[in-house]
Amino acid sequence: MDARRTTVRDMRRANRSLLLTRIWLDGPLSRHELGQSTALSLASVSNLVGEMIAEGIVEEAGSVDSDGGRPRVLLRVAPGYGYLVGADVGETRVQVELFDLAMTALAKAEYPIAAAEPDPQRVAEHLLHGLTAVVEQAGIDPGAVLGFGVAVSGTVERTADAVVHAQTLGWEGVPLGAMLRSGTDIPVHLDNGAKTLGQAEMWFGAGRGSRHAVIALVGSGIGASVVADGVGYRGAHSSAGEWGHTTIVYGGRRCRCGNLGCLEAYVGAEGVLDRFRLANRGRPVAGGDEESAFSELLRSSSRTAAKVLDETVGYLGAGVATLVNLFNPERVVLGGWAGLALGERYLPQIRAATARHALRQPYAQTSIELCQLGPDAVAMGAATLPMARLLRDGGVPRVPGVARETATPPRQARRPRSRTR
Repeated sequence: MDARRTTVRDMRRANRSLLLTRIWLDGPLSRHELGQSTALSLASVSNLVGEMIAEGIVEEAGSVDSDGGRPRVLLRVAPGYGYLVGADVGETRVQVELFDLAMTALAKAEYPIAAAEPDPQRVAEHLLHGLTAVVEQAGIDPGAVLGFGVAVSGTVERTADAVVHAQTLGWEGVPLGAMLRSGTDIPVHLDNGAKTLGQAEMWFGAGRGSRHAVIALVGSGIGASVVADGVGYRGAHSSAGEWGHTTIVYGGRRCRCGNLGCLEAYVGAEGVLDRFRLANRGRPVAGGDEESAFSELLRSSSRTAAKVLDETVGYLGAGVATLVNLFNPERVVLGGWAGLALGERYLPQIRAATARHALRQPYAQTSIELCQLGPDAVAMGAATLPMARLLRDGGVPRVPGVARETATPPRQARRPRSRTR
């Protein structure tokens, strides 16, 4: 009997998860549309949707005319049921944003990073301060925050401590997850920044509708998120997608990782600016931070800048061709702040350079597009990490120490500790 009850309970949670995911990603939807797209009976749909409406996670959102019958009521995930916080730990700054469940940005905080190899403890402090700051800016109860997603460089071990290995930052085995959890009771989720960018673009942006895609992140560093048959490919230990550290020039420029000839050394913003400095007789691009200097380089009318940028487009095209040849994606999506800056000006040239280096048939089967969610997409993707957990659990939030079947609704969850201030 117990085994049978467990099976029924698990099936019910799986069906709730299926419905809630469809409503969140594709809503507003009617009960009829949910039944058609999930193959669940209308009675099951009505029953489970009724539960979720009573819990407040789903709400009615108007109606549409039906063919000859009564208007159909549309359903959506209630935007104010809870809130999501996402953070992007970049090379030059920590950015923290708060969203409602409609993924509307409600508050934002930024903290600059000056050091090439930032101190992990200092980064953790920025993240915790940012968490408190955005909650206070939005004027919400901290107990309504469903989770805090954090995107970082490098590999994130999917353990309780969420250990980070970021060779280019000098981070070896940094237990960033444990460091953050010691300062807040809000659930913390960590992942690689390229992977969070990929999730955001696949759910809401340029990757939507494709089953096989690569989302490429080009900023100070370079990474990629590989999606195969609708599922993100992580590799044996979550380090898949380190595209920036594939060798593009044998014995070439030294990369920040210590190796020679990595793609990142030629196409990452730091590498591009350094290549310009060397070509310009040691004179760097005028500008303050890295992003300002990169923008200035793109605006420059000098022949040296034009030559460096032309070479950069060629290297980037060769790198994208490697992705095309290896993974045969339907779509390659170019993002990251530097990738968007290059793509907005040179996308036709990037496509042409890719065509020169890729095999003809896989290239003909691939489209190369720009990210649609803008330079803040990494933080948005990080915010989807706790939402993905809520969707998998069928809308039952996981509260430490409480059985999932009787978990407290998010507005009654524990508040962050004062150390977040």
